[in-house]
Amino acid sequence: MARTVARVIVDALQELGVRHVFGVVGDALNPLTEAIRTTEGLDWIGCRHEEAAAFAAGAQSQLSGTLGVCMGTVGPGSVHLLNGLYDAAKSRTPLLAIAGQVPSAELGSDYFQEVDNDLLFRDVAVFRATVTSPDQLPRMLETAVRCAISERGVAVLTVPGDLGDRELTDDRPARFPRVRPVTRADDAGIREAADLVNAAERVTLLVGRGARDAREEVLELAERLSAPMVLTLKAKEGFEADNPYQVGQTGLIGNPAAAAALDACDTLIMLGTDFPYRDWYPTGRKVVQIDLLERNLGRRIPVDVGLAGDTAATLRALLPHLRPTADRAHLEAARERFEQWTAGQRRLADPDHDHHLLGRLRSALDNRTHDVRPEALAAAVNDCASDDAVFTSDTGMATVWLSRFVTMHGRRRLLGSYNLGSMANAMPQALGAQLWAPDRQVVAFCGDGGLSMLLGDLMTIRTHRLPVKLVVFDNRRLGMVKLEQEQAGLPEFGTELDNPDFAAVATALGLTGIRVTRPSELLDGVRRAFETPGPVVLDVLTNPRELAVPGKPTVEQGWGFAIAKVKETLRSHDG
Repeated sequence: MARTVARVIVDALQELGVRHVFGVVGDALNPLTEAIRTTEGLDWIGCRHEEAAAFAAGAQSQLSGTLGVCMGTVGPGSVHLLNGLYDAAKSRTPLLAIAGQVPSAELGSDYFQEVDNDLLFRDVAVFRATVTSPDQLPRMLETAVRCAISERGVAVLTVPGDLGDRELTDDRPARFPRVRPVTRADDAGIREAADLVNAAERVTLLVGRGARDAREEVLELAERLSAPMVLTLKAKEGFEADNPYQVGQTGLIGNPAAAAALDACDTLIMLGTDFPYRDWYPTGRKVVQIDLLERNLGRRIPVDVGLAGDTAATLRALLPHLRPTADRAHLEAARERFEQWTAGQRRLADPDHDHHLLGRLRSALDNRTHDVRPEALAAAVNDCASDDAVFTSDTGMATVWLSRFVTMHGRRRLLGSYNLGSMANAMPQALGAQLWAPDRQVVAFCGDGGLSMLLGDLMTIRTHRLPVKLVVFDNRRLGMVKLEQEQAGLPEFGTELDNPDFAAVATALGLTGIRVTRPSELLDGVRRAFETPGPVVLDVLTNPRELAVPGKPTVEQGWGFAIAKVKETLRSHDG
């Protein structure tokens, strides 16, 4: 078989263990897609939009910890990849994007569909280059893959349409040494951190996804220091279950117990997190931060001791130097408050809540009709989903309800656009997740705005018969934007969505569609969705007025919300 540019690339992907390549076919990609077609164990997944392809590839990379691959043809096809690539970059997951280009003789001539890919992808990629000669391979490909994996980012390799079929003079295969060095902070830094922590009376841990592989060490640290553990959303899947120290999330989606645990400590230990919301950090505390990337140390809050290195290796060196804390009052107070809050949340998730006295009062105040409580929907999905389910969530209120009512027990996994904050990520990430784990349940928490943005790739799910369960929180709103407007004292504007019946759309596309419009239908609808073989769109009309109160609401937010409601009432009367 001739050693062409396309063949070298595709053989390398096979050697790397890549199983799926996502994209939309096009003329510049034809040599590559033909090579994929004739390669055993490597499948082309044709999507309806390149953005969905990039999200799907990024999801596989995050779940597997290995390289994800997507492709976009010349010009607009490559441009469409960009949002999904940014999500992968900000999630720090290795992704290789192959971008088509105009014929090499036409480069720089403003040819039809010509885009300067090296300029286009400059901000998003840790490596980007255009192949101008077949003999640049396999060296250029090796560099791209090594950069993506070692720097946990996006590499973009641009291939002009006339080069894919060209043969190489060097017949060697691409080589990819797989070495992951494990580093930890030096002994002087370890001793300095230990002295600071040993002098503390009340320690709180803030744990992020970067500590996921250090669960045993983090739990030992919490036990030794009698420290409550605040989790970032991305740390839920590694630390929420079977953890007597965790008190949930902080921030806008968080709870009062987590906020109080941070405020009550005199020393904060940050583990594998770059939690970006500065307003939610306590002030005037001693801070120790452990992070693999030195550039993250002190970026969000001033730190007294910053330790660059692998969280597990660094904690193993630190733990022998720490004295046990006998006083568990700080931990017990945080846990008691957390348990009280979770009990209240369970009451909100009761489908019959609105029939109780408080529920009837709230219904009267917000003029509620028969819409389903989003809390009840999320709780019902949590109860029906399997212990090894993979969850994805759209940015916005769908993520709020998932964070509060879905527990990451067993082998459950969680994906979302939690760093970029893109809309429309949940469905394509579920697509990639289901292909990665065909025997596991995949559940997407979709916002109605997010799902409608990339609605066409429901057909990709149908084509490949992927049994994903797409749960649509159909509140006919851009709910998070509505909340942000009202907290700022602005009346709701531009957030209302004129939605179709998503279940009917799904049925027309060849998927199973189930629509729930009343609370009395909820449990049966959720059960049917999970019991039905194949892909299901569960469209649930949820209450657009339901609020997610942050863990530490401010007076300004309260006044803003009150003012917004007055303005909205006056506007409705004027109308």
